[in-house]
Amino acid sequence: MKILIPNTIELPVKADVEAVVYDIEAAVPEEHRDAEVLVVWHNSSEWLKEAARVLPRLRLVQALASGADVVLNAGFGDDVRVCSGRSLHDGPVAEHALTLILSAVRRLDRLHDAQREHRWDEDFNDVQSAPNTQQSYTLAGARVTIWGFGSIAGALAPVLTALGADVQGIARTAGTRSGYPVHADADATAILAETDVLVSILPATAETTDLFDTEVFGALKPGAAFVNVGRGATVDESALIAALESGRLRAAAVDVTKSEPLAASDPLWDAPNLLITPHIAGNRPVGAAHLVDQNVTRLHAGDDLVNQVRP
Repeated sequence: MKILIPNTIELPVKADVEAVVYDIEAAVPEEHRDAEVLVVWHNSSEWLKEAARVLPRLRLVQALASGADVVLNAGFGDDVRVCSGRSLHDGPVAEHALTLILSAVRRLDRLHDAQREHRWDEDFNDVQSAPNTQQSYTLAGARVTIWGFGSIAGALAPVLTALGADVQGIARTAGTRSGYPVHADADATAILAETDVLVSILPATAETTDLFDTEVFGALKPGAAFVNVGRGATVDESALIAALESGRLRAAAVDVTKSEPLAASDPLWDAPNLLITPHIAGNRPVGAAHLVDQNVTRLHAGDDLVNQVRP
């Protein structure tokens, strides 16, 4: 079995296969177009569409990203199984989400501006210690709602709890996940009204496109913070800017945007009280080689695959 491994990551697979490293910026060489497994990491959508056309013997596309939306939209045949890298990014994304949450709550964007101006921000010191506003500057006692409660949320939630936050989730179906109460999408409005920090870890799907819009931001508790480490497609960015400008949102921090890289002229750069990082939350898949080995072995044996999203 021949497996194509991208040159964007070292992947020492142990499975009994012919492993070929390919350049994600170049066409797949003719002599390797008989591959049965394709591993993708940082491949462009254009490259994937071409791969779908020129790899006729392909049986599996293994994405290393936590979401496989780009692969699913590339046009691979219905007989090609697609698996995501779900769980490979739990630790790294949870770390970055925590960083953004604390940055928004503690308003590190404002403090950084003061530093660049060589200014000791006495006003900030007064506000964050005042009895009537100090609760806004801490996670202790804060209601944190994670929308999209999967394995990343399972890694993030206990850390937030350790800092004193009251954590709950929103997902397609209600229940208890990783020991935390999770509410159904249909009940979101009532949950948002009591939310101090809203964290999105949602994938990009037809159902989640522009989900975070004027209505959702308006349903949030006034002065809430918003953090997105999911996908940029889930946010109506005009609504986000408006919510920040009006003060409905006290602060926001996003690691993803609709268009990436974000153009220098994009109005998001100038939105008040917004911290932007360049899609770096999960940039280090942990355990990728083991996942590939598992799925290659399972594919050869005809067994169910790990993290299979199609078919």
